[in-house]
Amino acid sequence: MRFPWYPHPLSAPLIGNKQMTELTKSFHVDHLLVEIYASEAQMSENVAKITYQYLQNLLDKQDKVAILLATGNSQIRFLDTLIALGGIDWSRIILFHLDEYLGITSDHPASFRRYLRERVEQKISPHRFYYIEGDTLQPIAECDRYTKLLENQPIDLCCLGIGENGHLAFNDPAVADFQDPAQVKLVKLDDVNRQQQVNTGYFANLANVPQYAFTLTIPMICTAKKIICLAPATRKAQVVKIMLTEDITTNCPASILRQQPQATLFLDINSARLLSQG
Repeated sequence: MRFPWYPHPLSAPLIGNKQMTELTKSFHVDHLLVEIYASEAQMSENVAKITYQYLQNLLDKQDKVAILLATGNSQIRFLDTLIALGGIDWSRIILFHLDEYLGITSDHPASFRRYLRERVEQKISPHRFYYIEGDTLQPIAECDRYTKLLENQPIDLCCLGIGENGHLAFNDPAVADFQDPAQVKLVKLDDVNRQQQVNTGYFANLANVPQYAFTLTIPMICTAKKIICLAPATRKAQVVKIMLTEDITTNCPASILRQQPQATLFLDINSARLLSQG
């Protein structure tokens, strides 16, 4: 596949007193908007400013805003920058998260609850943060509980990353279902996913990585009114190429984003390095 590459306009809007960082490239693949930046830092800064403006616009129109948050290294700079911008009335924002390991406590170093509590909730005091209870003794009941919460709260924004096997949340290729009737489910993680958790420093070795996890499903993710997906760094280059150039299938669950006009994929030049420039 060859991509049409469009230069970004020279001028860029202001957020507060800061100008938006210019894009390196911008183009569509099917319905998905793809934006590429010169560095991960520039990408994260711009995504934070785009998100800031989107949230402010929503808060001007509605009483509450609901956000689905991802975790992982790709989200850290983005979350830090968004919070540091200030000015958002977080007391009117309801937060959910995409996934959690089964069988680890909320204070475990790899717990997504701990990640989000320390990096987000404790810094902003949202209206409410609904967590998936990964150490529950009744995992099926926990799926039902979280499903009911999501059914009562339309999602205005979903923040995503992409796994090295193409997963979204914990929807690995073997368990991803584009027509999934569930909104939250319990899944077995594949070895590529589990090894990625080791490689990124969240676990000491593969044996320590839980084999099962809770995840929001692909259809649930796609109900969000706006989706932002961050996939920087060289280790994501291969999956980005597959996602954007091969068929839309559960072999690469992230490829479903190409059917979502409300979604934008944000890359840096390292994660975009294998894409043809036409």
